[in-house]
Amino acid sequence: MRYPFYIAARYTISKSKSTAVNIITRIATIGIIVSATALFVILSVFSGLKNFSLSFTNATDPDLKATARLGKSFTVTPQQEQQLSSVKGLASYSKVVEDRVLFYFDEKEQVAFLKGVDSTFTNVTNINKHLAAGNWLQPKTIQAVAGIGIYNKLSLALLDVNRALEVYVPKPGKGAIDAPEEAFNKSPLAVVGVYSINDDADSKYVYCDLPLARELLQLKPGQVTALELKLAPGANEDNVRKDIEGLFKNKVTIKNRAQLNDALYKMLNAENLAVYLFCSLVVVMTLFCLAGALIMLILDKRENIKTLYSLGAQQDSLRNIFLYQGMFITALGAFLGLLLGSAIIYLQQTHELIMIVPGKLAYPVEFNFANVLIVIATIFTLGFIASGIAAGRVNASLLENT
Repeated sequence: MRYPFYIAARYTISKSKSTAVNIITRIATIGIIVSATALFVILSVFSGLKNFSLSFTNATDPDLKATARLGKSFTVTPQQEQQLSSVKGLASYSKVVEDRVLFYFDEKEQVAFLKGVDSTFTNVTNINKHLAAGNWLQPKTIQAVAGIGIYNKLSLALLDVNRALEVYVPKPGKGAIDAPEEAFNKSPLAVVGVYSINDDADSKYVYCDLPLARELLQLKPGQVTALELKLAPGANEDNVRKDIEGLFKNKVTIKNRAQLNDALYKMLNAENLAVYLFCSLVVVMTLFCLAGALIMLILDKRENIKTLYSLGAQQDSLRNIFLYQGMFITALGAFLGLLLGSAIIYLQQTHELIMIVPGKLAYPVEFNFANVLIVIATIFTLGFIASGIAAGRVNASLLENT
């Protein structure tokens, strides 16, 4: 029957004769609005922080990275390179050689990764857009680009023609070493650029030309330690994975950006879940105020309930009146809360109301429809439970005593 819905709508928009009931109902509604706003804003803040944190890894990590399933390197033949160019969904790829080595400059030393890259590397990652000074390296040269962390620790200088950055790579082999120079492959590097991303990345890599890195690591032509891959817009990642794995006869392991940074993703997701659960607890407390308001309303409308019961209304229908009213109040609070939360997010994005670094970096926030759905699902689920608990007070005992 439709009358429970109609009566619930009338109860929602009309005032009760009891001032106390009206005040409690208003407090419950305001509480739902505030809790929905807070939940949405906090989720949006964590979405912004997550993307802000991952933006640093996006500068150095490709969409997909293929590494050897066994060993540290694998060979890419000219035929395989041609087949890679025809893989559907693959926009670009880059051959990479990297290993941990020793860098030495002006009686200072630093252990970091030497990463040899080819001319297409900047098409796969955005590392060249994070140059703090200088230029990106040129192919077939001894030029290098260092992270600003390494640059500062070694007190390097750009385009220093008198002093070169020296790189030492241990030679593979067995037996005793007769002279120190026999233990390492050595090469000078001319630092022409400095990149700046974050503390970890800035102290991790020195980029150089691919053939030079191969020579230092004593790898054969065609040998690489990884293939870094860029997907085309709208590409199916699973299909690209299957094509590349088939191309290399399942001798490579392919990881996407999330898998390459699984520890970071797990930490961010765990933090997001913990904050969501904490905020949901606040919503639970708020919606129990709604349950209290509905119980007060039931007591206030006892005479009306008795009249409807005498006219033949079923007990379940009478309960539905207050269940619907609770859902109306929940819907109103969720709508206004999301509206207010969206306004706060918009103002933060456009006017930078709250700053992390005054005048430089605004607190990152992101409007995400997934967060809207999470708030709606949370508020309505808990609102339904609270309304159901309150509506359960319309029972035989209440009807007999009225």
